[in-house]
Amino acid sequence: MSTDLIIAVDGPAASGKGTIAARLAAHYDLPYLDTGLLYRAVGLAVLAAGCDLDDPEQAAVAARSLDLAALDDPALIGRAAGDAASRVAFHPPVREALLALQKDFAAQPGGAVLDGRDIGTVIAPEADVKIYVTADPDVRAERRWKQLVNRGETVAFETILEDIRERDARDAGRDAAPMVAAQDAVLLDTSDLAIDAAFEAACRIVEEARARKG
Repeated sequence: MSTDLIIAVDGPAASGKGTIAARLAAHYDLPYLDTGLLYRAVGLAVLAAGCDLDDPEQAAVAARSLDLAALDDPALIGRAAGDAASRVAFHPPVREALLALQKDFAAQPGGAVLDGRDIGTVIAPEADVKIYVTADPDVRAERRWKQLVNRGETVAFETILEDIRERDARDAGRDAAPMVAAQDAVLLDTSDLAIDAAFEAACRIVEEARARKG
């Protein structure tokens, strides 16, 4: 069903972009990469080595030696990995180390779906479809809080909300590939949408883009 179709899905944490991107990949029979897992894996590798997340060179060493098998680690979905990812992603050497891998994935024959924070602006600016998924910070915090509680983690909602706001500020404020919607991206606000409705809205965006492409 896929023919040279590159779909870039960007947005902040807990906006629903990962779920939407994964479902789009399955729907259009395209390979899928959650680029956030790359940074989470680097962050956990830095922590495992006893290094400093805020040291660009130490983080870059972990990025350059990243084993993609590490993306299967269940620990990557935890809160600690998310915070570590945001901190190491701040460093230009880390982003540079992972750039080629992501670009190669996007450029493979037939196309691909990638989600992250700079897919439409840096990784695949030539993408056929660019979707920027967002939602109100309180809504995103509630989603993440419920997700963590369901996994057995004990954490206060207020703590998650603070984490969300801090990550947004860090991701949007970094010099290297800041989190920002591409100029030609379509905004998809999921604040009041259940996941099925959000996915259907994303499909409409894709189909409209395909129609324009002819």
